[in-house]
Amino acid sequence: MKPSFDILIVGIGGQGTVLASNVLGEACIIENRTVRSAETHGMAQRGGSVESHVRIGGEFGSLIVPGTADLLIAFDLLEALRYRHYLPTGGRLVVNRHLVVPTSVYQQTLDVPETESILAALGDLDVTCIDAAALAEEAGNVLSQNIVMLGAASGDIPLGPDALEEAVRRCVPKKTVEVNTRAFHLGREAREKGAGRP
Repeated sequence: MKPSFDILIVGIGGQGTVLASNVLGEACIIENRTVRSAETHGMAQRGGSVESHVRIGGEFGSLIVPGTADLLIAFDLLEALRYRHYLPTGGRLVVNRHLVVPTSVYQQTLDVPETESILAALGDLDVTCIDAAALAEEAGNVLSQNIVMLGAASGDIPLGPDALEEAVRRCVPKKTVEVNTRAFHLGREAREKGAGRP
């Protein structure tokens, strides 16, 4: 058994992947757990890919080796497809049922796959697919989708839900605490009710 629990969070610039990794790091601090993390932003400000590596209990290095992640949290379906190689066969994926269609001048030449075909391509994984946008709107702000996703994934993360919720409270802007804690609970409840199995 490896010493760390490795989580890769992926999304598009502006979806809040870095905030989500900060929440996990803060929860580790609350529980007095060792954590190492790193972010790769790329062209995030232009809608590019963002990846955050979080290694709970890790001692050596902050980057996750492909094929060894314990959990992949993807804020976008295409990003789940792009980073699925970080999981072993049968690995855990919690993904937002959301697809960012590229808006570049090359968009007309891109063949963007359908949602169901992407999920089929992820069929060798243990997948939970969440409609984070709908739950975030129910919480009060569509921008809280990242926290919905953390709530949905929280049952797979070796940190207590109380620590995670407190970390949300500490990391989000003060005026959004109520919305984000609601978003966390809605995501967790959706997962516990068995929602999101493709």
